[in-house]
Amino acid sequence: LPRFTDMNSRLQAVVLRSSVRDLLFKYSSLLSFRNLWNLQYCHHSYLARNFKKVEAQHMEYNTASNYFRMNTGIRKDTEDAPTAGIIVIGDEILKGRTQDTNSYFLVKRLHRLGVQVKKISVIGDDLSSISSEVREFSEHYTHVITAGGIGPTHDDVTYQGVADAFNDELIAHPELVAFIGNYFKTDDLRSPSMKMAHIPSCSELVYGEDKTTGYKSRFPVVRVRNVLVLPGVPRLLEKAVKLIDKRLFGDHRQLSCADLYLSLDEVSLATALNSTVTCFPGVTIGSYPQLLHSYYKTHLTMEGSDLTQVDAAKQHFLSQIGTAHEVAGYVTDPVRGAWQRLQALLRDSEPSIHNSITEALQVLQKCLQEYKPEEICVCFNGGKDCLAVLHLFYAILHEQELNSIDKKSEGRSPTQHSTEESEKNALPQHLPKLQAVYITEENAFPQLAQFVERTINRYELDCTVLPGPLKTALDTLLQQRPNIKAVIMGSRSTDPYCEKLSFFQRTDNDWPVFMRVHPLLNWDYATVWHFIRQLYLPYCTLYDRGYTSLGNASNTVQNPALQTTDRLGQPTYRPAYMLQEPKHERNGRT
Repeated sequence: LPRFTDMNSRLQAVVLRSSVRDLLFKYSSLLSFRNLWNLQYCHHSYLARNFKKVEAQHMEYNTASNYFRMNTGIRKDTEDAPTAGIIVIGDEILKGRTQDTNSYFLVKRLHRLGVQVKKISVIGDDLSSISSEVREFSEHYTHVITAGGIGPTHDDVTYQGVADAFNDELIAHPELVAFIGNYFKTDDLRSPSMKMAHIPSCSELVYGEDKTTGYKSRFPVVRVRNVLVLPGVPRLLEKAVKLIDKRLFGDHRQLSCADLYLSLDEVSLATALNSTVTCFPGVTIGSYPQLLHSYYKTHLTMEGSDLTQVDAAKQHFLSQIGTAHEVAGYVTDPVRGAWQRLQALLRDSEPSIHNSITEALQVLQKCLQEYKPEEICVCFNGGKDCLAVLHLFYAILHEQELNSIDKKSEGRSPTQHSTEESEKNALPQHLPKLQAVYITEENAFPQLAQFVERTINRYELDCTVLPGPLKTALDTLLQQRPNIKAVIMGSRSTDPYCEKLSFFQRTDNDWPVFMRVHPLLNWDYATVWHFIRQLYLPYCTLYDRGYTSLGNASNTVQNPALQTTDRLGQPTYRPAYMLQEPKHERNGRT
């Protein structure tokens, strides 16, 4: 630090020009000289100019920021462990009319970046509550995030609340006025839409950018000192955060983490957990029970700054309970990398299962040779067979798209190749959506309908939802989507009326004209469940309660072949994948 003395005098000059209290109040968000270099929203040009000079001198910002903290009493947070507070704003949250998903999303996102969320507060659309909460959070945490209350209506008062927190006032920001005026076709500053253009005078506009695709957001996020003001609509909030989070919060991940998924409940793990906590005080261990999960009963997390210690703690714990109780290889997102995991399953499976999966893939490959992706639709009703065929088609379709990118990159210049590699790495979110149709029926199980909805979101399906019966629904599908020529179905030869089906079979003469594709025709019951569970695919929870073949609530009951008793002698049912005799699969149909 060749000019540390000179910087010392500059800091003293800053303190002399402004009271310490005012300095802390105005710049409590700025925890390092690195952050102070970005001062577009500060009115203190003297401070900005001097710290620009510090940047030019390549001074070590950590040392400088420590000095700044020691001499001003600023918060004790370190650059290695920034903190955050989240304020969820909205009467609808407190009244139970809207479920808050924003805080869940934000916590996950911030944790991945190494930002410690210290507090989440939910408050109503009240000016005094917003201003006092923002002021307190701003003084205690590195970053403050508000969610909600920035729309055009009377109860959207977040901007005013943030302004009040810093003794500021609202102004009509020229950039926002121009954008909103063009979008809503108005120049009336008193109009409801223009309310969204009035923000605190010391605000900074932050535009998001996706470095991979080059996409830039048209509408900015507002930041007021260390407070990031976000919309309350989850889709808009998530889109904005994904484009700006690393730039605003940095990447402070210095913790080593290990996840363990276990087939034992917390009570059975308590002794081993206590032993591990005692032996490894430098490792933070979290235990999260899952009473109704299809694959595990307890999720453990181990975090620490020393990877060796984290790994040793993991091995110590497993030695206490036995490695057989670890659900090894479990993945929380089986959709990402679906093709690679499918290939690993093929390598590890016995010949009969390997051949069944290979045969299904060959049928789907032939389907893609005969029809374009936009001409193919998957019929999905939430059942186990439909789930298996959906995942197969998703995996093979996306693999073909990836291969097409590879072929396009052959012979390109290094610059072009680099761009296409970035596009490939950004997948699967930028691939075309897979088309599906969900045909509903009366008196459907609510658990089944919920699972279908989650699956549509998980695979990002372009799904048409139509009421049954099947023939009528397919006729409507053809009217709505005349481009569809082939429908992939999960039928097996052991299903009723399916013994004479072939892999490719046109609909009967009095039905809407489609090519029906049956990749799983030769699969048996055990193969379906082996495929689903080895890949850790989420499936409808009814299967874990003893249902083996799902119809509706009027014609389906738990399979008597799976009935047993629990530890208290009460009747219960084993899960569907434990059925020993496939011929009893439909015993639960009435």
